[in-house]
Amino acid sequence: MNATFANDIFRQSIQDYHLTDQVDTPIRNPYSSNDVAYLLYQKNWIDTVQWHLEDIIRSPSISPSELVAIKRRIDQSNQDRTDTVELIDSWFSDLFAGVIPQPSARMNSETPAWLLDRMSILQLKLYHFREQVDRPDVSDEHRHKAQQKLVVLLEQEQDLARCFDELLEDIQQGNRYMKVYRQMKMYNDPTLNPVLYGQA
Repeated sequence: MNATFANDIFRQSIQDYHLTDQVDTPIRNPYSSNDVAYLLYQKNWIDTVQWHLEDIIRSPSISPSELVAIKRRIDQSNQDRTDTVELIDSWFSDLFAGVIPQPSARMNSETPAWLLDRMSILQLKLYHFREQVDRPDVSDEHRHKAQQKLVVLLEQEQDLARCFDELLEDIQQGNRYMKVYRQMKMYNDPTLNPVLYGQA
């Protein structure tokens, strides 16, 4: 596992989604469910669908009922995203289970899977800014501004990839260690959200 491996899967998912470019297209994950590649593809597919739901919900012509339905769908997508990140972190925890941290090892606040979360979103930004650079229906100024942002995003892609690979190397060598805190979201839990349990 390294950044190149993960980014290649994220790009594959984005390309597969855009074959139809429809938020209701069912996921067809090409990887075995016992392979971490399966989780990476699933993670980016969730991100890609949500990216386009966020576009749809900003339409000035959207009806109130459709807006509410999509907002709830986005809420569920956020939960699915978090759940998938935690599954990936469980995979990393198992991978590094035998590593004994050095006495001087420092804890990293961001786990490998949450860094992958940022890398997945970044691949979506890269894809869509490339679209803007190549748009034939916009001004040269628009394309130039998009190109300037794309250059920054490409630099960030390299930086995040290096950070990810260095983090895994440091954990493997015992120089840093990961500690997973499960997300404790309250708003989707009918026993914790006061609006929901107040109506029960």
